[in-house]
Amino acid sequence: MDEEIKKQIAVFRFGVIADLVTGGKLDRGEVARLVREKSERRWEIPGTNRSRVSRSTIGHWIRLYRRGGCKLEALYPRDREDEGIRRTLDTETAEALVKLRGELPRAPIPRLIEELRRRRIVGPEEPLSPSAVYRFLHRQGLMHPEGPPAVDRRRFEAEGPNELWQADALHGPMVMIDGRRRKSYLIAFIDDHSRLIPHGQFYLSEGVESYLDCLRQGLLKRGLPRRIYVDNGSALRSHHLEQVSASLGIALIHSRVREPAGRGKIERFFRTVRESFLSTFKGEDLVALNQAFTQWVDTWYHNRIHSSTDQRPIERFAAGIECIRSAPRNLEDHFRKTARRRVERDRAVVFQNRLYEAPTSLIGKRVSLLSHDHDPHRIEIVYEGRSHGFLIPTDLVVNTRVRRERPHQPVSNKITGTHPDNKDQKPPEPPPITGGRLPLSAPGEGGSDDE
Repeated sequence: MDEEIKKQIAVFRFGVIADLVTGGKLDRGEVARLVREKSERRWEIPGTNRSRVSRSTIGHWIRLYRRGGCKLEALYPRDREDEGIRRTLDTETAEALVKLRGELPRAPIPRLIEELRRRRIVGPEEPLSPSAVYRFLHRQGLMHPEGPPAVDRRRFEAEGPNELWQADALHGPMVMIDGRRRKSYLIAFIDDHSRLIPHGQFYLSEGVESYLDCLRQGLLKRGLPRRIYVDNGSALRSHHLEQVSASLGIALIHSRVREPAGRGKIERFFRTVRESFLSTFKGEDLVALNQAFTQWVDTWYHNRIHSSTDQRPIERFAAGIECIRSAPRNLEDHFRKTARRRVERDRAVVFQNRLYEAPTSLIGKRVSLLSHDHDPHRIEIVYEGRSHGFLIPTDLVVNTRVRRERPHQPVSNKITGTHPDNKDQKPPEPPPITGGRLPLSAPGEGGSDDE
C-alpha cells in the first residue's frame, strides 16, 4: 500500500473521530451517543468496498490517535506482518493437507505446517501462513475433529419410593471450627421416584465416614432402599460402605467414570440448594447451618410442587408407603467395621494396640472382629458366620490366679463349683476363713497350676 492511500485512510479515520478527540471534554453519555450514531452511518471508506464502521473500531482509532501524540501519522494503516508469506494454498499442498489432517485429526496448525515441511511438501524456506492453513481447514470442515460417538442416554424414574436412591456431595460454605475457618460439604441422598431427601447434612469432610453417617440417619428416617446410585469417588469405593450395603441387602451401583449424566436428580437438587438456601443463609456456625438446612428441606422443599412430578415430594413418597422396608432394630450393628485377626496359642488377640482374650475353642483360628470406632471396647468375635460373644480385655495380673482349661477336662462352674456333666451335684462347702491368708489350692488337689 503506497503512502498516498495510507494518507487518505488516515484523513478519513480522523474525520470520523474528530469531534470525539478535539474540543471540550464530553461526558460518557454524549460519547456513547456520538459513537452509536457514527456506527449506524454509511461512509465512503477509501481502499475498501465496506461502508460501515463498528463501535469497537471507532474506539480503537481514538486510542491510536491519543497514544500517537494526537498526530495524523498515528492513524496510518500498518503494513501486514505476514507480507510476502503465501496466504493461499496450491492444489498439491491442499490435497496433502487434507490427507495429513486425517492422520493427525487433533494436531495444532504449527504441528501440521512442521509435518508438511518434514515431508518436503513445502520447502524449508518457503513461507506458509498459519491463518491460510486455518481458513482452508475451516472451509473443508476439518478444523474441529469429530467428537466421541453419541451415547444412548434416556431419562428414567424408579417405579416406587425407595426403589433407588442417589447420593453425592456438594462443596458448601466456610464455617468456623475452634477459631479456624474450614470448608463444609453437603452430603445428601435423594429418592429417585419422589425426589424426597431421606437425609442431608453438612460435614467437615466428604470421606466415607460422613457418607456412612448420612446413610445411617437416612435409613432410620425413611427405611431401606433397594439400590443406591453413586459416583466413583474413593470414599464411595470403600470396602466398608460396600460391606454395610451388602449386609442390609442394598445394591450399591457406581456410575461410569466421568459420566455424571445418570445422577441428574441429585445434581438438580444441589442447584436448588445453591439458589434457594445457600444464597440466603448468613452465618459461619456448622450447627446453625445444619439446623437451617433441615428446616428448609422439611418445610419448603418437601412441601412444594416439584416441576418434574407435579407433586409434593413428601406426598409422592407417602403414596407408596406400604412398599417401604423399615430399618432393622440392630441397624447399628450393620455399620460396624470388620477386622481379621488370628487367635494366638495363649488365646491373645491384639486389636488397636490392646490385648484381648478369645475363647479357647478359637485358638489358632482366623476370626472376624466387629466394632464401632466410637465404641472400640465392645468387640464381637465371629468365626464361620457364628458369633462367639465379645472379646475380654486381658488382665495380666488376674491371669496369674485363674485356672487354665485342660484338654478333655471340663472346668467346674466358676460360680457354683459344679461339674458341667453332673448338674445334680451339690456345690461344695466354702473353705473356712483362714485369718486373711488365701489357700493356693482347693483341698485334695495338686500343688501347682500348669500353664
